Amino acid sequence: MNRAAGDRRAFPPAVAAQLVKLACELPDAAGRSLSLWTCSELARSLVRDGLVETISPQSVQRILLSQKLKPWRVHYWLSPKAPRDEAFRATVLDLCDLYKRALSPHERVLCLDEMTSLQPRPRDSETRPALPGLKPVLLEHTYARKGATNLLAAFDTRTGEVTGICRQRKRQLEFIELLDVLDRKFDPSVTLIHLVCDNVSMHRGKLTRAWLERHPRFRMHFTPVHCSWMNQVEQWFSILRRKRLKAPNFVDVADLISKIASFISEWNEIAHPFAWTPKSFNKILAKVDAALAAAA
Repeated sequence: MNRAAGDRRAFPPAVAAQLVKLACELPDAAGRSLSLWTCSELARSLVRDGLVETISPQSVQRILLSQKLKPWRVHYWLSPKAPRDEAFRATVLDLCDLYKRALSPHERVLCLDEMTSLQPRPRDSETRPALPGLKPVLLEHTYARKGATNLLAAFDTRTGEVTGICRQRKRQLEFIELLDVLDRKFDPSVTLIHLVCDNVSMHRGKLTRAWLERHPRFRMHFTPVHCSWMNQVEQWFSILRRKRLKAPNFVDVADLISKIASFISEWNEIAHPFAWTPKSFNKILAKVDAALAAAA
């Protein structure tokens, strides 16, 4: 059998242990200029370091899988810069309460955020639709850059309805424009409007605070730092990206803005809330409780 195609030899436990140890290090630490390990590169390193005379990538994979180890995979994470303390726990519980409890007739809960630098990316040729015979949609590879816009949007957590505006810039002034739209939209009988936002400066700036003082029915709730997933409008943004912005081919910025507005209108025809329950927060609350217990 061609050993390069894969061998089934049982390598000594010491070799397997060295392989696992190597796979649990980043390639740079092992003197290899690689971003991630692959089975072929691990096999090459074992041979180069004289640990084995020869070993196939398939044997490397078999040994690694026996340890449930896949060093070629990447999972992005973000080291917390805000302490998981009582203040963090209180903020999470506040959002949990806003999302799950029954609202009074005079209350609304809206999640606000921005999608930035949306580009029209017009193509040299028209996009061609799919055809029978497993013919996919054809999207011209090359595109032109013709400016960009920013979408500022609010998602109603109980109805799923979206309110959005597109603006060239993303500042307090544009954020206040969205707030003005919301103020006109809701009847005066709605006397308490909860706004869930992240911690960027445009949501906390002097102009925004002054506007909120003049409109006391609006009350701000800020998500914890680096917890954008707690803002429900992010879920809707992912729908917009997938259904309208996945293969951008708009004539210009004006066309892009028009198509986004149409998408919002079509969404609002079938708008629905997302299913958030206390379970949505249980995992992170468990981590907070563990951290508090360890600090006690």
